[in-house]
Amino acid sequence: MVTLDLRHVASPAVRDLLHLVNHPDFDRAQQQIEHLGGCTEPVRLTGRTTTVDTTTGEVLRSYTSSDEPTGSLLSACGNRRASRCPACSHLYAADTYHLIRAGLSGGKTVPDTVRTHPRVFATLTAPSFGPVHNRPDARPCRCGTRHEPTDALLGTPLNPATYDYVGAVLFNAHAGALWARFAIYLRRELATRLGIMQKAARAVFRVSFAKVAEYQKRGLVHFHAVIRLDGPDGNTQPPPSYATAAVLTDAIRSAAPRARISVTSDAIGERELSWGQQLDVREIAAFGTDSELTDQAVAAYVAKYATKSADASGTLDRALYCRPCQGRGATLLPHGTPLPCTACDGTGQARLLSRLPVARHVRQMIRTCWELGKLPEFAHLKLWKWAHMLGFRGHFSTKSRSYSTTLGALRDARRTWRTEQARAHAGLPESDPTTTLVVGHWDYLGSGYSPGAALLAAGVWHRKELERQFIAEGGC
Repeated sequence: MVTLDLRHVASPAVRDLLHLVNHPDFDRAQQQIEHLGGCTEPVRLTGRTTTVDTTTGEVLRSYTSSDEPTGSLLSACGNRRASRCPACSHLYAADTYHLIRAGLSGGKTVPDTVRTHPRVFATLTAPSFGPVHNRPDARPCRCGTRHEPTDALLGTPLNPATYDYVGAVLFNAHAGALWARFAIYLRRELATRLGIMQKAARAVFRVSFAKVAEYQKRGLVHFHAVIRLDGPDGNTQPPPSYATAAVLTDAIRSAAPRARISVTSDAIGERELSWGQQLDVREIAAFGTDSELTDQAVAAYVAKYATKSADASGTLDRALYCRPCQGRGATLLPHGTPLPCTACDGTGQARLLSRLPVARHVRQMIRTCWELGKLPEFAHLKLWKWAHMLGFRGHFSTKSRSYSTTLGALRDARRTWRTEQARAHAGLPESDPTTTLVVGHWDYLGSGYSPGAALLAAGVWHRKELERQFIAEGGC
């Protein structure tokens, strides 16, 4: 390897890139980065793996990370958030699309007959906690201004002093539980409309769903859900003929207002949390019909929001609590004496709330999370841990067991396909899983690239984005 004099290169990233390009095994380093597809925060692993023939004891092949140019193996981070890793979030969105589409049209172990089952697309929203700046149809906002779509005031309170921040945070924190309560009432409402006892309902029908959470500009979550009626065996069996989409729609409209959760606290009194009045339920068009709400459109819509997080409402995508003290502001010595945390100066915050680069409304939501999290009656909500999510603690995309396949199954299938492609490319013989044993040991080394490798990864992602854009615009 030629020794380079890079003292005249001002950029550390460029200097590191030149050193990497000058490495004798640069092609292998570039191959690893290309394989990750532009992942921004790959996991660096060290270790080895050996494939052994169990009948003869012969080592068929072996691999060790020490043979790599950087001494480690890079693995994609797999983060679903587009703000953290666009490449991995794109793959997550694609998997979510196929998962939702399979539950509507069949495929991925789901029979094609599922497309004949009654199914609707429902949106359950948050209630009002005070008037906010908005863009009503054909009218100016209450403040007298016609806001542009990109106006930073949209979603912020008209009067922050009277806005119910406590109620807003508690709604976000209980949104998942409120959905579970809604699902219970939905089954009861369906049983009533079908004229059967609730205990006998499981032998007649099953409610399957897949939902995704989305943040509104005001910082509150609402759910978009595909809700489907199946027979008692799930997606392989249709429901009774009298269990129609109209019955399902009527049951949803009746169940949503019934779902309520009471919260009691000496500090804030008693609150009753419920869904908002804006409830949208639309039947998903049957296969082959001319309608905007098709299987493909719904799957694409849900997949788009599966990769977003709270940062879409102007907040942050990383936890705010101090990791060393776990947000407590102090660590306990062996004999139980608290010792103020030096990492956060006893605040429990990795970054001071007053210095966060967020809007006033978002900062107040975060501050409310932090203050409520200190109350003993809300300790189980861990609001200090989820303050960056404005109190929402649930998963962004979830589904019932019988809706369709799983993300894990899709990843396993992709992993198997890639393994087979790599084996064929290397010219290795096909392994018999009954007579081969793979033994490995791996350790976590760190995350991220070197500055120079990060430039290469950014180039890979940019190229792939251009390729996708070219295909979307009708290119070959």
